[in-house]
Amino acid sequence: MKGLDYEYKAVNLLKGEQSNPEFEKINPVKYVPALVDGDVVVADLFAIILYLEDKYPQNPLLPQDLKKKALNLQIASVVSSGIRPFQNLLVLINITFQQYIKENLGAEKKLPWVQLHINKGFTGKDEWCNFYKVLVFDDS
Repeated sequence: MKGLDYEYKAVNLLKGEQSNPEFEKINPVKYVPALVDGDVVVADLFAIILYLEDKYPQNPLLPQDLKKKALNLQIASVVSSGIRPFQNLLVLINITFQQYIKENLGAEKKLPWVQLHINKGFTGKDEWCNFYKVLVFDDS
């Protein structure tokens, strides 16, 4: 989208490739995605987007209008911190999380509990969708 040249390297989380010593050299936290830009390493999608916006301002991903930009960042933050963690492999396979759910909710209530919290993150989604065209495609 920004028109930058890049080299894509897939990291298969289900095979545990994020724990590979080569990847761990890039990101000791073992999270994906990770961006290597010269001597700079950024290892968080939200941080990567902001880094790319600042370093390479051509073909901006975010609107220049501050109100529209703030709303875009708000939506991205809600998704990354309020919705996505419940779909994160580390959460889904975490023994402590699984034990907590089993002891406090029962295994049969795990999915509804996760759905409840994901849906909370989508509160206001209709309003967001109404603004989406303006936010993303209209920077007038």
